[in-house]
Amino acid sequence: MKSSNFQIIIIVVFVFAAVIGLFVFSGKLPLGKNNKSPVSGGTVVLWGTVNSSDISSEIDNFNKANPTYVVTYVQKSADTYNQDLLSALASGVGPDIYFLPDNLVYTYKNRITKVPYSSFPLNAYKNDFIGAGDVFLTSGGILAFPISVDPMVMYYNQTTLDSNAIVYPPQYWDEFANLVPILTQKDDSKNIISSAVALGQFSNITHAKDILSTLFMQTGDPIITEQNGNFVSVLGDSNYSQKLADALTFYTDFTDPLKNTYSWNRSLQESRDAFSSESLAFYFGFASELKYLQNKNPNENFQVAPMPQLRDSKSKITLGRVTGIAVSSFSKNLNSAFIVASLMSTGDFSGQYAKISGTIPVRRELLAVKPTDEYSPVFYDSALYAKSWLDPSPSTTDNIFSYMVNSILSNSLNAAQAIKDASSKLTFAIVSTK
Repeated sequence: MKSSNFQIIIIVVFVFAAVIGLFVFSGKLPLGKNNKSPVSGGTVVLWGTVNSSDISSEIDNFNKANPTYVVTYVQKSADTYNQDLLSALASGVGPDIYFLPDNLVYTYKNRITKVPYSSFPLNAYKNDFIGAGDVFLTSGGILAFPISVDPMVMYYNQTTLDSNAIVYPPQYWDEFANLVPILTQKDDSKNIISSAVALGQFSNITHAKDILSTLFMQTGDPIITEQNGNFVSVLGDSNYSQKLADALTFYTDFTDPLKNTYSWNRSLQESRDAFSSESLAFYFGFASELKYLQNKNPNENFQVAPMPQLRDSKSKITLGRVTGIAVSSFSKNLNSAFIVASLMSTGDFSGQYAKISGTIPVRRELLAVKPTDEYSPVFYDSALYAKSWLDPSPSTTDNIFSYMVNSILSNSLNAAQAIKDASSKLTFAIVSTK
C-alpha cells in the first residue's frame, strides 16, 4: 500500500474517532451496552461558488469512489455567498459542509463543528498540509480541512524588461527603487504614461490590502493572532512597530511625486487593467488570475516570478488565499459530513478541485510533483511559503487598510500613528464580529 493511501486511512480513522467523541460529548450518542454506534452514510449537502458544470464530474467521481455517501453540490453566487450561507444556517436549512475561504473563517468560527487535536493530532495536520492551512487552526481545534491555496505572485511584462535591458525581475523590494526611473515614463507635464509598479495608493491598486498584508507578514508580524483563547490584533505590538512603519512608508513612497520611486497615482486606471494594457511593468496578483490575464490580452508577453521579499530575511513569505471545507454545526448528518469533508481534503478530490478553481493543492504530497509548464513551478513553490491571517470582516478591514494608507497620503497621520490606529480598529472589528 502506498504511504499516501495509508495516511488517508489514518486521517479518516482520526476523524471518525473525533465524530464519535463529539456525539458522546454532546449527548447525541449515549453510552450503554444496548446502544449502537452511528452508521455513516446518506446524503451530504455541499455548498460552494465553483460552477456546477466544472465540478459536477468530480462530485460524481467522488460518489462512485465512496458509494456509502451521496454528495449533493449546490452552487451559490460568489457575490452573495456569505449572506446566503449565514441566512441558511440561521434558519436550519443550510448545507452539511461548505467551501470556506480563509477571509470568512472568523465569521463562521461559531457555526463550525471543530475537530479536536486529540482525534486529529496537530503534527499529522502539519505533515499533510502546508503552512497556509494554519489559518484554520485554533487552540480549541481545527475549523476546516484545507483543500487549496491561491498564492500571491508577481506577474511581469517580459517585453518591457527586455526592451530596457533588464535581465531578471527583482527578487527584493528595494530593487524597485532602481527600476522605477528606468521603467516609469512621463510626458512633458510630468504625467505618468507608463509605470514600473503600482504601489502607494489603495483605491486603484488591485489587491492593495493583500500586498500590504504580505509586506506586514514579511516583517514577522502575523497581523492577528490568538492569545489565551482570544484573537487579538498585533499590528500595534512594540516588537513589530518600527518594521511595520518602515514597510508602510516604503509602500506609500511610490505615490509621492517628490520621491525617486514615484510611479503611481490615483488618476491612473486599475492596476490589473494597466498591466493588461501594457502600461504597467509589474503586477502583484494571484495564481488563479493567470487565465484571466491571458484572455484579457492574448498578445501580451508576460511571465511570473515569486513575490519580492525583504532583503536579508531568514524566510520567504507571500500571502495565500486558502479554501477549506468546514462542517456545519447545524448538520443533521454530522458523522457523514465529517468523513466526507476529510475524504475530500485528503483524497484525489482535492487535487482536482485545485485544477478546476485555478488554484494550487494544499497537500504537501501533491506539491512534490510540479507541472512542467512555464508558470506552475513558481505557483507551486510560492504555495509552500504562503501564509494567511484571520480576517474578522473583509469589508471592514478593507476600510481599515484604506484609511491607513490615505491618512498618510493626506498627511493627517505618520506611518507609526497609522499603524497604531489600524490596530485599534482591527481590535474593535474582532470584538464586534464575535
